[in-house]
Amino acid sequence: MIKRSFFTLTQPRLNYDLVEPDPKEPELIPVPSNLILLLNEPINSTKEALIKKGNTVEKGEKLYLYTDSTEYTISPVSGTINTIDTYSDVFGNTSTYLVIKNDQTQTNQITYDLKDNIASADEYLRTLPGAPPLKLLANDDTRIDTIVISCGDTDLLSTTNQYVASKFLDELKQGAQILKDITNVTKLCVTVPENINIQGGFDAIQVLKTSIEYPSNLPAMILKDHLDLALPPGKTPEDIGVCFISAEAAVSLGKAYKTKSAGFEKILTIIGKQGIKYRVKATIGTPIRKIFDAFNLNVSEKDRIIIGGPMKGFSTFTPHHPVQPDMDTVIIQDKKTIPELSDNPCVNCGKCLRICPVNIPVNILVRYLEADQYEEAADKYDLESCIECGLCSYVCTARIPIFQYIRLGKHELFKLRADA
Repeated sequence: MIKRSFFTLTQPRLNYDLVEPDPKEPELIPVPSNLILLLNEPINSTKEALIKKGNTVEKGEKLYLYTDSTEYTISPVSGTINTIDTYSDVFGNTSTYLVIKNDQTQTNQITYDLKDNIASADEYLRTLPGAPPLKLLANDDTRIDTIVISCGDTDLLSTTNQYVASKFLDELKQGAQILKDITNVTKLCVTVPENINIQGGFDAIQVLKTSIEYPSNLPAMILKDHLDLALPPGKTPEDIGVCFISAEAAVSLGKAYKTKSAGFEKILTIIGKQGIKYRVKATIGTPIRKIFDAFNLNVSEKDRIIIGGPMKGFSTFTPHHPVQPDMDTVIIQDKKTIPELSDNPCVNCGKCLRICPVNIPVNILVRYLEADQYEEAADKYDLESCIECGLCSYVCTARIPIFQYIRLGKHELFKLRADA
């Protein structure tokens, strides 16, 4: 829901969507004949690969590229590897994708010898629905004192995590207890949108009631509003000892420890061109085109597919993009309703300054980003303080893609420092 004031000096209010009081069960998407898995490691032609085209895999099998690989994915089906190739993201970062042909006659799944420690969880469960940050929690160089389980959705229009929290409360509490036991953190709390009534409560877990006004569910805002912590420029919550995990990830962890196996069914909010929402359950690796086909959602030339919400999401160029563990929302945007962007100069209206939740001088910052002056943007105009809420782009009179400039600026700044 979007509310705009009659008075132009008053900033618009954007509210998160709330899950229905009695939410419907998600539509189950059949497991497709081919699944696509992304592996966060580039192909190295100088190394001998452990997995090759034509190899058979089992459901639940860990797949590494090389003997010294630290990244892995897990096959959600038994079948045969049809393709191994390179995938590049919007910034040119390369990783690997695998296409697995599903053998529907094989339904057995590998089970794991899970121990009650974070190293064991990280060894088997990184790719659970919700993408629990187990690699980070298992890192000896990172000290985490507080874990925050978020039952709110971080972007507009989505209700995925609210639904999971309301429907799987017992599993959520089990997952929370497992997290506390395997990490030994001193503090564990859960965020719940203030207008959501989750029946049963959270027992002894501290509950933080978050506002329904965007961007109150973003980690930086929760740190400031509820934990009395300020996120230093260029730092992540983990750098100051706080780790955020979604409700779906906590639920998935609780289920995995109960069954000693990985789960693969991801819950998503799908939004069609007319704004109609569909709640679905799809196997990780399912091409999103299969979901569109299930609801007769057509994607025409020049339509836009957005992975994530309208404020923080990114566009994908293909309907074959697979469902990922951290994918909560997919939006199809009609070409006729896509907002026009421009290369017009800033008109100094001040809207971005008034709406920025961390008081960045956005109107000056964007000028440096347009001129590729990334280090100056960071040193003088608070580039690294940005929490990437996207509100500046939303209100920009000149239709400058400020949010995209900021993301690119941070990426280029990281590269400059790495090269140095």
